[in-house]
Amino acid sequence: MSDTTPKPPMDPKKKTVLQLVGVVVFMGSLAWASVPLYDWFCRVTGWGGATNVAEAAGETLDQTIKIRFDASRAADMPWEFKPVEREMELRIGEEGLAFYEAYNPTDRVIAGTASYNVAPFSAGAFFSKIACFCFEMQVLQPGERVLMPVSFFVDPEIVDDPDAKHVPVITLSYTFHITDLPEDYQSEQAAVTPETLNNARGNL
Repeated sequence: MSDTTPKPPMDPKKKTVLQLVGVVVFMGSLAWASVPLYDWFCRVTGWGGATNVAEAAGETLDQTIKIRFDASRAADMPWEFKPVEREMELRIGEEGLAFYEAYNPTDRVIAGTASYNVAPFSAGAFFSKIACFCFEMQVLQPGERVLMPVSFFVDPEIVDDPDAKHVPVITLSYTFHITDLPEDYQSEQAAVTPETLNNARGNL
């Protein structure tokens, strides 16, 4: 004979805790899986201002568009960083070349990497980079100042896109973040000690 005695309801507090744990686990797994998918999606569609990478520009139209350049730094990045030219106008499809300037005012070697964004988001899929300092880590010596190039073009297909074809200005933004020096570079730096420097000076 089965027991038909009704079971007491779960404690509301315990039920709430279990629900919250379930939500946290679900969101965590979703976030873990979404990072590479989101990155891929942005690069394919231009969503979120992600740009394309190309080997060379192609067709050039008579229609022109303005490109603005913006620069910022992460809170812990001591470099000075700015665009050399704030704005340029070029034909759609024409290859453009812009420069950013970085300066390390500290007394130590600092490595940095640049993240980037394009605004408005609808133009991201049509903004293509041919070469860019953001493709690799940058290492600046104490007191070193460098010019870093970025070559790009705006894909002519932008004029056929219902959302992007009316965009008069595209803003390319970079943010520099401090990063760890490569291990081989750290080894080279560690080999240069005050003692070795003094010995080198004594041999001059």
